Amino acid sequence: NEFLFPVSVRGSEGLYMVNGPPSFTESSAFQRDSGKNCKAVAFGKDGSLFAWCNGEKVNVVNVTRAELLRSFDLPKAVCLEFSPKNNVLATWQAYAAGKDGTAGVPNLQLHDLRTGKCLKSFIQKKMQNWCPCWADDESICARNVNNEVHFFEDNNFNTIANKLHLQKVSDFVLSPGAQPTKVAVYVPGSKGAPSFVRLYQYPSFGGPQSALANKSFFKADRVTMLWNKKATAVLVVASTEVDKTGASYYGEQSLHYLAANGESAVVQLPKNGPIYDVAWSPNSVEFCAVYGFMPAKATIFNLKCDPVFDFGTGPRNAAYYSPHGHILVLAGFGNLRGQMEVWDVKNYKLVSKPVASDSTYFAWCPDGEHIVTATCAPRLRVSNGYKIWHYTGSVLHTCEVPPNEEMWQVSWQPFPDGVFPERAVRYQAVPSEVPSAEPKPAQAYRPPALRNKPVTSSKLHEDEPPQNMKPPLGGGDKPLSKTALKNQRKHEAKKAAKQEAKADVNQGPAQAPAPQNAPQNAVPATTTGDPDVDRKIKNLKKKLKAIEQLKEQAAAGKQLEKNQVEKIQKETALLKELEDLELGV
Repeated sequence: NEFLFPVSVRGSEGLYMVNGPPSFTESSAFQRDSGKNCKAVAFGKDGSLFAWCNGEKVNVVNVTRAELLRSFDLPKAVCLEFSPKNNVLATWQAYAAGKDGTAGVPNLQLHDLRTGKCLKSFIQKKMQNWCPCWADDESICARNVNNEVHFFEDNNFNTIANKLHLQKVSDFVLSPGAQPTKVAVYVPGSKGAPSFVRLYQYPSFGGPQSALANKSFFKADRVTMLWNKKATAVLVVASTEVDKTGASYYGEQSLHYLAANGESAVVQLPKNGPIYDVAWSPNSVEFCAVYGFMPAKATIFNLKCDPVFDFGTGPRNAAYYSPHGHILVLAGFGNLRGQMEVWDVKNYKLVSKPVASDSTYFAWCPDGEHIVTATCAPRLRVSNGYKIWHYTGSVLHTCEVPPNEEMWQVSWQPFPDGVFPERAVRYQAVPSEVPSAEPKPAQAYRPPALRNKPVTSSKLHEDEPPQNMKPPLGGGDKPLSKTALKNQRKHEAKKAAKQEAKADVNQGPAQAPAPQNAPQNAVPATTTGDPDVDRKIKNLKKKLKAIEQLKEQAAAGKQLEKNQVEKIQKETALLKELEDLELGV
């Protein structure tokens, strides 16, 4: 095996690298740093450079040549990031204001890795979104400053080349890939105005008219914006902190779609509840959403936001596409048991169902064949360690740290796109020397009186099975629109009600009397033979029923609104109209 896919491991035992499959030995290309104070690590985008801060210095090594490139005297650095072409290393440390209230020392620094000089220092108070964003070719770099987006060109940070100024830009994301670079910006709503996301093409920022696309929405305290790989569309997950209906403690979420050609839509999710995860397929023409109250649904949608395949329901809250996009893992981590479903996306076939209990981290290896799952502190401080799997469900390597130690972070060394060819999906589990310790499913508690009796199924929810949502090929019927589906369901319900009514008549006088609380709509309605008249009669009865309820509320002492009193006054006229219609006047 030419590549060993190193994995960096950071924890209380220090920082070291382990060769990935097939050897799993400690890497000789990286000399272990045994300090217990390693705050941050970062790989360059192509995986050739690696940086870490050990509480004394920030060191940068060339992993391929196993040599130290640079060392910066930054003991307090806690965040590190390389620019996409490895020209600049960005470092951030906590901001501290001066003792007399004056501005503190700039805490965000950009270092030229060729010369080792500091290109520019900025004051960046918040850790959130601390790092400037580069286009993939480093032609532009942008950062959010006082609700404006400042753009720099060709890593010249002394001159602001462009500004994007809207009333209050809260967040922005640059598109991936080649030029021209596009920018997605989010402006939160205020004073009754909606929030909105706009797409611009750099450097055309001349007001709303120059925007490529615009989507406004209410109910958004924060958003997550996700570009697809080809930079043709953005998915926006809008979230509120609190669900005012009280249905969920996750707040409320909605999913929106914006395309660079100006199209926009709300993605209709068939099940109510939180949106746990959304992921673009690397092919850029499909995305997967995991959503709905548990057991959660997972659905693949196309660029028209139509469902293509529904995975049914299950214990899951995350979706991970393989780097080539041919495999999708649906998983339930965090407060779920770590069940994973590995799917062949081209054929929509289930490959394996491994279980990675107590996992706090998941990542695909760049080869699209292997996976790492890990249990890291501070999320979980016991049973820390990691496992390397083949996607067919075999555990190839497992590492557990000693009980008195912690593991904080695990990450694969990245590789440039195209290094690993896509391989055909395998269904047979690959051989492994690690014994598979499948966790025993927890037995439900049974009271002593039932322990010797046969077990009966007591599922709270019946899981929905997976189903293909694509219309059949070969000129099959077009998928029905929402209205058509609704009408079809109504028609089927009416048909069923008629058959029920016939069955009741056939039973004759021997049938049991209907219970008092039977719903009124179970009684077949009398019809005049004219559908328009029937509809009017139905509407009038509805209005009269509402008036009855208002009268009951008034009798109970409730203060009615003016329009409610006016409704009650119309009762006589409505009764007269109903009588005339029923008599056929």
